[in-house]
Amino acid sequence: MAKKKNASKGDSAGSFRDEALSASLLENVMREVRKPLRLDDFLRILALPRRWKKDLDLYLHDLTESGRAIRLGGGAYALAASLKKATGVLAMQRSGVGFVKRDPPGQGDVFIAPPHVGSAWHGDRVAVAIFPGRHGKNPDGRVTEVLERAVKELPARVVRNLKNGKSLCEPMDARIPVMFLVDVSSLVRVPSRDSLLQIRPEEAEGPELWTAKALALLGDEYDTAVQEELVKANHAIPRAFPPAALKEAAAFPPDPAAGSFDGRRDLSRLPFVTIDGASAKDFDDAVYVEKKRGGYTLYVAIADVAHYVRPKSALDDEAFLRGNSYYFPRSVEPMLPEALSNGLCSLNPHVPRLVMVAEMFFSARGVPSQEQFYPAVITSSARLTYDQVYEGLILRREEARRHFAANVPMLEQALALAHILADARKARGSLDFDLPEPEGVFDDAGRLLRLVPRVTHFAHKLIEEFMVAANEAVARFLTAKEEPLLYRVHPAPDPEKLRNLFTVLAATGLLPPSMAAGAARGAAAPTPGQLQAILDGARGTPHEYLVSRVALRAMMQAGYSPELGGHFGLASECYCHFTSPIRRYADLVVHRSLKAALNSPDKSRLPGRKSMQAVADHINATERTAMEAEREIYRRLGVLYMNEHVGDTFSGVVSGLTEFGIFVETGETMTEGMVRLASMDDDFYVYHPERQELRGERTGRSYRLGQEVSVTVTDVSMARLEINLAFARNETDERTKRPAKTRRSVTNGKRQKRAGKEAKGGRR
Repeated sequence: MAKKKNASKGDSAGSFRDEALSASLLENVMREVRKPLRLDDFLRILALPRRWKKDLDLYLHDLTESGRAIRLGGGAYALAASLKKATGVLAMQRSGVGFVKRDPPGQGDVFIAPPHVGSAWHGDRVAVAIFPGRHGKNPDGRVTEVLERAVKELPARVVRNLKNGKSLCEPMDARIPVMFLVDVSSLVRVPSRDSLLQIRPEEAEGPELWTAKALALLGDEYDTAVQEELVKANHAIPRAFPPAALKEAAAFPPDPAAGSFDGRRDLSRLPFVTIDGASAKDFDDAVYVEKKRGGYTLYVAIADVAHYVRPKSALDDEAFLRGNSYYFPRSVEPMLPEALSNGLCSLNPHVPRLVMVAEMFFSARGVPSQEQFYPAVITSSARLTYDQVYEGLILRREEARRHFAANVPMLEQALALAHILADARKARGSLDFDLPEPEGVFDDAGRLLRLVPRVTHFAHKLIEEFMVAANEAVARFLTAKEEPLLYRVHPAPDPEKLRNLFTVLAATGLLPPSMAAGAARGAAAPTPGQLQAILDGARGTPHEYLVSRVALRAMMQAGYSPELGGHFGLASECYCHFTSPIRRYADLVVHRSLKAALNSPDKSRLPGRKSMQAVADHINATERTAMEAEREIYRRLGVLYMNEHVGDTFSGVVSGLTEFGIFVETGETMTEGMVRLASMDDDFYVYHPERQELRGERTGRSYRLGQEVSVTVTDVSMARLEINLAFARNETDERTKRPAKTRRSVTNGKRQKRAGKEAKGGRR
């Protein structure tokens, strides 16, 4: 082994001058110096000539490969043992960067650059070393060990069939950056190229290649049912119920046993109705309204799921695991088995059902009083749909009214009360973004025809108002009784995002002077009413899209907590979820709290404070999974739809701006693609985040959030879930050159994507 030259007199590392250059020597240098070192630092400390850099590099590589040292950003090295350690779950983004959500929660995420991900995949539990520097607000780090693989099975696409019963496959989740050599010999037939398989990873053959076993042939990538299966697999959504849960569900009779009516009020004479979507099969709420002197009495009856699903039972364990039902365009993975969710606990018409009732009196101005809660028995008189109620009750079409003629007088009273409650909620400052949700339109064979905004009208609003009223009433009652419960909490907007909102509003002239002055002084966040006034002021102006989108981005995510906290979006000081125990575990917990407060015969022991917090943490996570799965399936359907329209031109609106491209939402198709700056060769564009604008340095041409544009679909990638766009040429010029290729130009209409349900406080 070569000897290093003597260090100069007085060198701080002179004690190393007689040692042979080795990995151990470099390790000792880092241990003594106690700070990250670059190659030039080692040369200086060890008094080595620059020609030794290659040798140094080899030894440092040995140290990093063995895990004893870590290469930091900027080419510096540090001992792994000297860095702060953490564990957590890795969340990868499609760009290749990741964030480790540290244990326990609340410590802030660790940023992981692509070179520092190592062999970890999205969702893995990992150990990380935290670097001295930071990446924005987050500490920078490197994955040092995979503690637990999150992925046990995954869907993958066949890229090429090889010999000996093997196929080369790529994962459908772009956040898993490896290829798989899959044994497909167990399949009944050799899969064709581009078909999808469900596989089980086995062993690593190299840094980017694993072996795997084919478990099933899923089908054609362009089948919408297969796309739903992919999303369920990607998010590990529970599918089949365990035998123990199914056995418990099967043991119940199809209708309530006579003995279960004891101790309940008999409300079967009241003509309750359920109002849901046309495709709904689980009806967990029914309503009835009576006009009284000075106001109205509202009865909200909710399926008494807690009577059947007892704590620590197999049904309860599985419901807790799922946390909620998972809804997809063509399927659902319910929280409870069908025997309960569509049968015994569903308020089907003309059969008796056990319920928990919130009975509330409202004055002519919508002020609640005389609230009472109790277990009861009802028999729903009709199963109505939103569209039936809208056409018959609001549009007053005689043919529609004939379908529920017996219920029309009660529904007229319900409609009047709903208007009163809506006005009262608006007056107190409740937010309403009026954001449409996407909906798929399919043919009889299940093929996607198009994506459209889901139509909503006041029939939806009627039920939403009644559900919000019941949720608030139950929350107030349980809080006064000091019973433990799960609140639904929606924090005030993030201060930093609010500053961005104020900046944008100031540029549009929509920010009231008093709020501008308050923002400059660092005053408290605006009230929901003030934000709603701003949204109302922008409605119908060219700034409507910009203001709504930026205001929405300032909103925080709602969640469950055992601690009382307000609901900002609803301008409510005390709120919980009571109205959907068939499909939300939080509501089931609230029902148990209500039974305890009422000292019901079938009450159960409630979790302690620590256990209640654990329940909240778990169902907050399952709710996020459901939201992410919903976003992904509609993203996939959008890509699937646009795959049939490459080369077509659509009208749209700029929905996002970044340093690398312009997101465009293509109007009524409810899809979003990107015009990449790399493809725009007419100028050099600079991003100005404070103005939400991209501006060309030479031409001065600009693109702003909310700007209407015309784009052409250039290509689509199902693997990356990307829709690539280009700005269309001037339509007049285009027509003079050749017949327009445009299949159809979709009008802008309601342009905002579905988001922020909590900000508008819906029924569900």
